[in-house]
Amino acid sequence: CWRQIALMCSGFRKLVLDVGDSVVMPGLVDSHVHVNEPGRTMWEGFWTATRAAAAGGVTTIVDMPLNSVPPTTTLANFQEKLREAMGKCFVDTAFWGGVIPGNELELQPMVRAGVAGFKCFMIHSGVDEFPHVTDGDLHTAMRHLQGTGTVLLFHAEKEVFGSIFSDPCQYSTFLQSRPDVMETEAIRIVTQLCLQYQVRCHIVHLSSAEPLKLIREAREAGAPVTVETTHHYLSLRAEDIPAGATQFKCCPPIRSSANQEELWSALKAGDIDMVVSDHSPCTPDLKRLETGDFTQAWGGISSLQFGLPLFWTSACRRGFALPDVVRLLSHNPAQMCRLDHLKSRLAPGFDADLAIWDPEREFEIIEENIHHRNKLTPYLGMKLQGAVRGTLVRGQLVFWEGQFSPEPLGQHLLIHQKRNQAQL
Repeated sequence: CWRQIALMCSGFRKLVLDVGDSVVMPGLVDSHVHVNEPGRTMWEGFWTATRAAAAGGVTTIVDMPLNSVPPTTTLANFQEKLREAMGKCFVDTAFWGGVIPGNELELQPMVRAGVAGFKCFMIHSGVDEFPHVTDGDLHTAMRHLQGTGTVLLFHAEKEVFGSIFSDPCQYSTFLQSRPDVMETEAIRIVTQLCLQYQVRCHIVHLSSAEPLKLIREAREAGAPVTVETTHHYLSLRAEDIPAGATQFKCCPPIRSSANQEELWSALKAGDIDMVVSDHSPCTPDLKRLETGDFTQAWGGISSLQFGLPLFWTSACRRGFALPDVVRLLSHNPAQMCRLDHLKSRLAPGFDADLAIWDPEREFEIIEENIHHRNKLTPYLGMKLQGAVRGTLVRGQLVFWEGQFSPEPLGQHLLIHQKRNQAQL
């Protein structure tokens, strides 16, 4: 029973947990999670988000600086977020800061306080309290970040002008409003800045394969740039999205099956470094399901709990193996966040963060088994391969066969600024 397991795990060195033929591997590191606390806890919160993470074999999350209120754009706001998260995290949690116009003097104090790095938007973020940056803002921020060893994350889309007059309930209308060129032009700017300032840069949630050539060329020229994609871009296809199914809306958008195959090829070739959830929940009313209007619905997909089976279901059929899972879902995200000295390896001196799962076991996503606060997700009813049985964080069992530890056991992870870009 759970009580007996919890008591045994209080002295982990004495614990022998027979998991049979299940895989035991380093816990996942999900570096792209919107927890939304404080301020929007009806969307999510540390308690529910980290329980969902634990149920999915995720042992470390990194919380995004938005859509919490206030956003993590000042030292005071970061300290408030730390207070709000205290005693609520079932897995270890690190934190991103944010770059917005005019907050450049807050950046180095936040680095010293332990943020993992910073995120900015090159287009409207969706919330007014986190405004997007101009090219001038980026040059200013880069100058303040030089020499800190930190990383700047980019939501890499640039606005293009054009009007769409088609049916707003058709997914194709939304897709046409966020064409590939928006990502390409934004990434062109990112790579130029990265080369100029030699500040580590990271492109979040790449959905289009078109900018991959730019990224390869920048790396060859010496730019310290990394890139992620997400489970929804690898699992969902534009051709399959029904009219009015706004639970599929995210930004950048889910694109074609042909584009998806190019993303998989880029993962295989090493052009994409990692796969994350970009867990971005909201209350169901904001998805505008009653009207099915993609242009008005909130853009974000909930998937934190299901990243491992989502990835494995498709990856195992494309020749990916278990070491690839560890590299793409654990080691590389940990390295990008400067946590690779603690996380993502089963070796002496590293945290005993473990995911225990059955790669061949199939299951169906049903609402009753979803641990996110809001259950709306495009994955409802999907059959996946790879069921998580248990999760240990620093040697402590936090999830086992559908049950959680009686209390949260996660810690805050504050990043030491001297771990620098030379590691990459």
